[in-house]
Amino acid sequence: MSTTNPADSLMLSVSGCRGIVGQSLTPEVVARFAGAFAGWCSERAAASTAKRLIIVLGRDGRKGNAMVHHAALAGLVGAGADVVDVGVAMTPTVGVITDQVARQYPDATVAGMVLTASHNPQIWNGLKALWTGPQDSFSSAASAPSAADANQIVARFNDARIGLAPWDRIGGIAHAPDAAANHVHRVLAALEDAGVCDDAESLAEGFQVCVDSVNSSGVAGSRFLLESMGCDEILHLGGDDSGLFPHPPEPLAENLVSVCDAVTQSGCAAGFVQDPDADRLALIDEKGRFVGEEYTLVLGVLALLTAARNRGEDTRTMTLAANLSTSRMIDDVAARFGARVLRTAVGEANVVSAMKAHTSIAGGEGNGGVIWPRITYVRDSLSAMALTLSLMKTGTPLSKIVDDMPSYAIRKRKVDLADREQAKRAAEKIKSAFSRERLDTQDGVRVDIDSKRAWLHVRGSNTEPIMRLIAEAPTAADADALLDYAQQVING
Repeated sequence: MSTTNPADSLMLSVSGCRGIVGQSLTPEVVARFAGAFAGWCSERAAASTAKRLIIVLGRDGRKGNAMVHHAALAGLVGAGADVVDVGVAMTPTVGVITDQVARQYPDATVAGMVLTASHNPQIWNGLKALWTGPQDSFSSAASAPSAADANQIVARFNDARIGLAPWDRIGGIAHAPDAAANHVHRVLAALEDAGVCDDAESLAEGFQVCVDSVNSSGVAGSRFLLESMGCDEILHLGGDDSGLFPHPPEPLAENLVSVCDAVTQSGCAAGFVQDPDADRLALIDEKGRFVGEEYTLVLGVLALLTAARNRGEDTRTMTLAANLSTSRMIDDVAARFGARVLRTAVGEANVVSAMKAHTSIAGGEGNGGVIWPRITYVRDSLSAMALTLSLMKTGTPLSKIVDDMPSYAIRKRKVDLADREQAKRAAEKIKSAFSRERLDTQDGVRVDIDSKRAWLHVRGSNTEPIMRLIAEAPTAADADALLDYAQQVING
């Protein structure tokens, strides 16, 4: 479910709450949403007889975050939650620390919250919830709430059901200053435990890389990871703590021309581009070519399946998970190893739900999001960097690794929406026009045209008042033609 108030652009969905700071996102809105989440968690704590509620809080560092930070703190402690404040931190780092706190306090109910609007422009901010369930075999649990749970949290917010604590039960605030280091150490240990490499501390030796963290939460973690892996030199663009984005923050080709130029001019082996909360990673090869985000998950999966096969594990029993808008490249790579890909509705929570149900070794989304359960059930740019470098460690340039992947072109378009019903009507028209093809209606409608090795996905966005049209085919012309036809059908 996603609700939008067109008058003030407040977005409430499975992804949490997002709005424009000072307009739709006010101190009252932030505190109420944080309090509603804490109240929802408190109900579950009471049902489980837990004696304490702890919420780990992090923020993506964008300018203007101070108001959101303090209002969220007030909402959480005012509802009786004890807060572990990690400060400016990547979304996956908050996931890692939430898992650590859950293990440290097994008798408490533990959750997480990240103050971020992800790739949205500077004027936006938001709140994203993380919920813990049973620890899996990798001691990971924290992930985005399910759609049903997210809807309950939104309902509490809309009804202003916060459950404020009396004076003697107001929560306390503690700090976790080493959060980024803990995250990095977890990645290094996982690389060796999974057989990706024998010595994680030398994985990046001999490489010079360029990193663009858009002056936000990925700055400290990416630098620490690369230094810890022995990287020869790091060219860190967007690497200060100003919180001011040096370019539009969504990691798209048109936003990264200067970064691509910097990779070639400095002779870097690769460029790594994070979004503001650093759960997504886009790639640039040594030639300055924008590889993009669709390859990030594919290369991560390739590294993990290769490591598993080299260790003698039966990859034919393994599953992966990806949403309906993710490139079919992951299916092609999985087929090499006999692994199976589970397709889900768009949204990190949906992918994670499938991963947990089938004990998937990895999953994610085509927006550069790699979810590796050994680290956290949250998309993680640090894992993606490390897994990409492990493939390059064989001496193969990133451009060659990418060119060896099956060749497809993916095209994406956006259509502004007046209301959610417009997206539903569009999906119905697409279903009718492609009724003879393979259809998946979990989320809008995805059409697989197997005879042409192509697919089309039409759906309403969970985070913006738009409809997304995505097509993939062997050539850009084919993908564009598919989108053109889809728009004709929708407008007809």
